[in-house]
Order: sequence, then C-alpha cells, then structure tokens
Amino acid sequence: MQKISIQPLTKEAFAPFGDILEIENASSSFWINNDKCQRHHDLAKVETTGENPRTLINIFAGQPYALPLQLDMVERHPFGSQAFMPLSDRPFLVVVAPDTENGPGAPLAFMTRPGQGVNYHRNVWHGVLTPLQEPANFLVVDRGGDGNNLEEFFYKTPYIIA
Repeated sequence: MQKISIQPLTKEAFAPFGDILEIENASSSFWINNDKCQRHHDLAKVETTGENPRTLINIFAGQPYALPLQLDMVERHPFGSQAFMPLSDRPFLVVVAPDTENGPGAPLAFMTRPGQGVNYHRNVWHGVLTPLQEPANFLVVDRGGDGNNLEEFFYKTPYIIA
C-alpha cells in the first residue's frame, strides 16, 4: 500500500479539482435585507448537463471515519458538479485524484478548516464524504435528472491516508 499525507485545503492546491466554499472565495459580497445580512456571492460553479438536468439541494448525514484510512475507491459524476458544505464547524477529509488515460491517478488528501466546504467540478475523481471523529451533516448541491451520474473506480492497490 502507498501512503498519502494529508495537507491543508488551499484554493491553489484544490483549483484543478473544484472550488473551496468559504467567504474568502466569494466573487463579491454585499449587504441585503435592510443591511442585516451580508451575501457572499457566487462561491462555486454549479454544473448540470445531460438529459433533463436539475439542481438538487440535499442534506447528507455522514458517519465518521477514523485515521489512518484505507482508500480503495474514488468516484466521479459525469453530468454535474457536487458541493459539500458542513453544517458544523468540524473539519472533514477531502480526497481527489487527477484524471489519466488509465482512470484516476494517485490521490491527494486535504483537511478542511472549520467552516470550509468544497465543490467538486463535473467529472473530477473524488473520495466519498469523510467526516472524522463525529457524525456530521452536510448541505449538498448536486445534479438530478436522467442518466447514470455516478462512475466508480477501484484501485488495484489501496492507499493509506494518514
């Protein structure tokens, strides 16, 4: 097994795979509702393609994982992006992998800061939702519609994330 070190989630390191959802990445911010609410605008590109696409808003209740973690599988969504925003201040593990001619390449592992979320771009290989230590709820924005929007890849040799 190959070992992967976890690195901090930064805009620059994550850019090839998607967007980081946090106030600092807003394309603009402005006050609404009689200046009682600041809107941090346009945090991510929501993508939906294919037949009869529509945007879904979900809440996922994730069960915790423990480190070190054995990574056997990554997945991607060919018809839409997928965003995960934690509904708590607890960090979570983000795993992505570059696309190669033979499927996903060697994965990268990131740890979010409290309050950070991610938006995986359409067709980006990524790990499953991975809260750590405690159960956690996430607001998830993704694509609904016709067609199979899930492709899974199982590594011949698992990776260990520590």
